[in-house]
Amino acid sequence: MILQSLYNYYQILLHEGGIAAPGYTNELVSHAINLSTQGELLDIIPLYVPVQMGKKTVERPRRMNIPARVKRSGNIAANFLSDNAAYVLGLSDKDAKDPDYAQKRFEDFRKLNIEILSQVDSPIARAVIAFLLNYDPIEAMNNPIISRHLDELLQGRNLIFQVEGENVLDDPKIRKTWEQYVLGQEAIEMQCLVTGGIEPIERLHPDIKGVPGAQTKGASLVSFNLDAFKSYGREQGVNAPISRRAASGYTTALNYLLSDQNPNRKIFLGDTTIVYWADSEDKRYASAFYSFLNPDFLEEETNDLDQLPKRIHDKNAEQEMSEEAKKIEQVKPVDLSYLRNGLDESTRFYVLGLAPNAARLAIRYFMTESFGVFAERIMQHYDDMKIEKEFPNQPTYLSPYRILAECVSPKVNRRDEEVKASWSLLGGALMRSILTGSPYPEGLYTAMINRIRHDSDEMSDQGHKRNVKINYIRAAYIKAHLLRKFRYQGSNPYQEVLQMSLNDSFSHPAYVLGRLFAVLEKAQLEAQGGKLNATIKDRYFTTACASPASVFPILLRLSQHHIEKAEYGYVLDRQIQELVDMLAAKPFPAHLSLDEQGLFILGYYHQKVAFYNKKELPVPLDDNQVL
Repeated sequence: MILQSLYNYYQILLHEGGIAAPGYTNELVSHAINLSTQGELLDIIPLYVPVQMGKKTVERPRRMNIPARVKRSGNIAANFLSDNAAYVLGLSDKDAKDPDYAQKRFEDFRKLNIEILSQVDSPIARAVIAFLLNYDPIEAMNNPIISRHLDELLQGRNLIFQVEGENVLDDPKIRKTWEQYVLGQEAIEMQCLVTGGIEPIERLHPDIKGVPGAQTKGASLVSFNLDAFKSYGREQGVNAPISRRAASGYTTALNYLLSDQNPNRKIFLGDTTIVYWADSEDKRYASAFYSFLNPDFLEEETNDLDQLPKRIHDKNAEQEMSEEAKKIEQVKPVDLSYLRNGLDESTRFYVLGLAPNAARLAIRYFMTESFGVFAERIMQHYDDMKIEKEFPNQPTYLSPYRILAECVSPKVNRRDEEVKASWSLLGGALMRSILTGSPYPEGLYTAMINRIRHDSDEMSDQGHKRNVKINYIRAAYIKAHLLRKFRYQGSNPYQEVLQMSLNDSFSHPAYVLGRLFAVLEKAQLEAQGGKLNATIKDRYFTTACASPASVFPILLRLSQHHIEKAEYGYVLDRQIQELVDMLAAKPFPAHLSLDEQGLFILGYYHQKVAFYNKKELPVPLDDNQVL
């Protein structure tokens, strides 16, 4: 299903143009070796292009369609008309360890290319043959043209040939001969699992590049290299028969999705790289999908920020989103429904999560539905996450990245292997739940509760809160998690309280105790004028949340001292009494379950937000008034 979907997308890309045809691949090329018609070296031409990286413009090798690459596993294997300097020019910085390192590779390159080009009746082919026959790698260092570009050539990037400034690969006779050579090589014919036809089977599938953490040369999606993996004595690609045509197609499509050619940005969660596409030439489907999952255009962390390109914008989509972008800058709510306008919601859409696994790629998940179904499920996620904000400038829509970030201590480096492994598991499960509409993962809920237990409110040097124990995002996720969990169980005992804001009539002990803790904390803060090294939340919240009976009697006794000093102590005393009365028939529970701890946190958050969202303060009592 995955390979077939990718192969179908390859057909769409091929129809659009600009993607490599069968027998070719799209790779980075740094230099062109310009020859005369007699095969003499005229110049080495840099092919760098300016690329915008944030605020800087840097030079990067140019992407070009070149002949398909061979698979190298430490052995010597040359490519046709394009390769690195060790093969094309016999130049390498590894000769110190192996004096014949570059010489052996050049000889293999020369042999292969002369073998193929000798079948072409073309002056361009004869020029390249003449160069390969006359070129001597030993004398190359004395050539001023080569020495001028030596440092760049030794970086291992691809080189191509030109004759009098014309790309050799543009010669139709050379292309035809190459295609006959690469597609006509002897191979076993079997029924292809992708196309269903009887075709030559690809023994070694092309490499997939662009997944952080995988080998830099690329990794395989389909491969077998041990006897234990063989079926009925079949080896390598014959074990899972995919035709050359289909193998070239699906790998080309996946490499395109993972490359900077793709105008739609990849999504990174831990070590998982997420790509997505639609059965349509219209790029707005993918652009809209990304915007649904990242409505505030977050810059997600990746495993290697230096190696990966920054966000690449779809110009058409950016123009359509300009008004919405202005709303984001002005901290106004964004209406995501406009993204669906003009799109056929029945169009098939695909989401694929890939992770590195030695020389292979692991499939974290693969999901396919109509675009409209995915859009509805993502919007349901945002609807479930809705909760009253602490501050007006907080985002309305909470992306998966924001949620996962709340499960990591601010004191921990998010690049640590342990953190990335955790994010990979939790991120994959969270993404699946969002895109399938299923309950959120219990592991993520537990991780969120644990962070609340262990974190504390910390202040930055400027006096602003740097880390908050219970914040908008954590409360929103707890509310959404419980809402989804019980929605799929048929009945929800907490339905009345799993809403956006405070429900002061809901009498479940866990929720009421959370509210009561917020009132007791407010009494302390008002009594001390906010100048405290540690509040009751810092000292008692974790215990109060898990074992209320052991803490609340102590907190209620302390509150009487705080109420006496607070300016509006009589109001807080009345609130405390009302909440205690709601618990009168039920003594403080000895323990709260994990779900009830979520209710406790939600009650605390709702009550805190209700305090700060009041428009009017009560009038203080004068000396003649009594309580």
